Amino acid sequence: MPIVAQSTETTDWVSRYADEVIEESERRAPGKPVVVASGLSPSGPIHLGNLREVMTPHLVADEIRRRGHEVRHLISWDDYDRYRKVPNGVAGVDDSWGEHIGRPLTAVPAPKGSPYPSWAEHFKAAMVEALGELGVEFDGISQTEQYTSGTYREQILHAMKHRGDIDAILDQYRTKKAPAKKQSQKPLDEAELEAAEGSGAAADDDGTGSAGYFPYKPYCGDCGKDLTTVTAYDDDTTELTYTCTACGFSETVRLREFNRGKLVWKVDWPMRWAYEGVVFEPSGVDHSSPGSSFQVGGQIVGSIFGGKQPIGPMYAFVGISGMAKMSSSKGGVPTPGDALKIMEPQILRWLYARRRPNQSFKIAFDQEIQRLYDEWDKLEGKVADGSALPADVAAHSRAVGTAVGELPKTPRPMPYRTLASVADITAGAEDQTLRILSELDPADPLSSLDEVRPRLDRAEAWINTQVPADQRTVVRKEADTELIKSLDDQGRASLRLLLDGLDSHWSLDGLTHLVYGVPKVQAGFSADATPKELPAEIKVAQRTFFALLYHLLVGRDTGPRLPTLLLAVGQERVRKLLGE
Repeated sequence: MPIVAQSTETTDWVSRYADEVIEESERRAPGKPVVVASGLSPSGPIHLGNLREVMTPHLVADEIRRRGHEVRHLISWDDYDRYRKVPNGVAGVDDSWGEHIGRPLTAVPAPKGSPYPSWAEHFKAAMVEALGELGVEFDGISQTEQYTSGTYREQILHAMKHRGDIDAILDQYRTKKAPAKKQSQKPLDEAELEAAEGSGAAADDDGTGSAGYFPYKPYCGDCGKDLTTVTAYDDDTTELTYTCTACGFSETVRLREFNRGKLVWKVDWPMRWAYEGVVFEPSGVDHSSPGSSFQVGGQIVGSIFGGKQPIGPMYAFVGISGMAKMSSSKGGVPTPGDALKIMEPQILRWLYARRRPNQSFKIAFDQEIQRLYDEWDKLEGKVADGSALPADVAAHSRAVGTAVGELPKTPRPMPYRTLASVADITAGAEDQTLRILSELDPADPLSSLDEVRPRLDRAEAWINTQVPADQRTVVRKEADTELIKSLDDQGRASLRLLLDGLDSHWSLDGLTHLVYGVPKVQAGFSADATPKELPAEIKVAQRTFFALLYHLLVGRDTGPRLPTLLLAVGQERVRKLLGE
């Protein structure tokens, strides 16, 4: 059922940006659709840091759409960027891909075994699939198609005609000390980067060569690489001469008829702002310093292309629990698709919605994911009973759906940690999983595992892909008779109390009451006594009792929550392993 097209609470960062963008769009282009934009380079796996480049404008666009305004979210695929280096850790790729360095990403073969025609299409496909699952609507623009079809021809000719003016703007920053390099989560112009590193192209990082400054870089007509230098250009005839430092090829072409090249990044980006009428586009922290692409682009877009710089919030880095900052030029970094294997789309959307763009955060692939889900389930309860704060209500609303409608959800969302524990113990056996989950609440048993999907599938995937083998739960096959014989009277009495109570407490709540109650009863207190009514020694006794049960059931000091573990093992086997 569609969500009512109205604004959510106006106390969150998304609503504030939506207010600003709507006002600015009406000022710039009254009556026309609001345009927001993202840029992604499919130079390798598009990771969870890159996702912020998309989610920030998506959330703002969706809020604008909820208010009844027409809006376009453009994603520019920078697939006409050069292939800069062979990434490490990408399956199906070896050193032979080095021969393609300098060619457009759409002219580089996909990794071995891929069904896609090019490197760019291979990595774009995974991101498109993830965005679909996340409910992100967008208009994709291939920069290869834009450039090779001549769409930007007039803009290229205009930039070449005004190359002196562009050069003067860039020159303002050339004499300044270059800012310290920061890791980028926004695609940079690969040709500029390669030139800056001394690739052999006779141009610096903004297109200046011995023949002067040219904001355009051709791809070689022979080897297809961008290791070229423009040596001459005639404004009247648009004749352009270039040479290739890679293969020695040289030719003269008419730029008004030539479609095999692109503007350098610091000119290309502001050109697109003006061409598309972009009102809102975020940028990474690396674009906030003097001389950065966003800063320079702000001058070029107006003075050269007659456009205006978008409202551009800076976004901070996204990290992964236990991992370093991410780089899309390397393989093995977590992607949105990887995250969606272990968490539902609502949870991933929530992570980006609840933090302002300039706030960094981490995405949990380790045990923290269980706490994350606990926090989400608690929020869901507060939203349901009306006790959640307005900003939390807004973030929740943006997580569970869009202006189009709600995302598919788990009908009966049992705790993630419980599902993970059951998946761990049963190794995916559906009959056993259904038995255990049904026994969690005997008064309202499951009729089918579909009731707990897709959350169950995500929890199972997390157990199978993210939990090390030595941390997996393996239930003992036989009782540890030596340990049982070595117990003192108190230890044997604690097991007896537990075993005697299994029948009458065989549910999640019942077993929770039982396992926590045994040490209380042994100390002379009621099993219902609250922590405030008990001495501190009871907690020590409980930990000792729990450790004993874990050793007898799984041979370790710790494991899944004991009530869940007992249900998973089954009453008959529990009795056997505890020595009855």
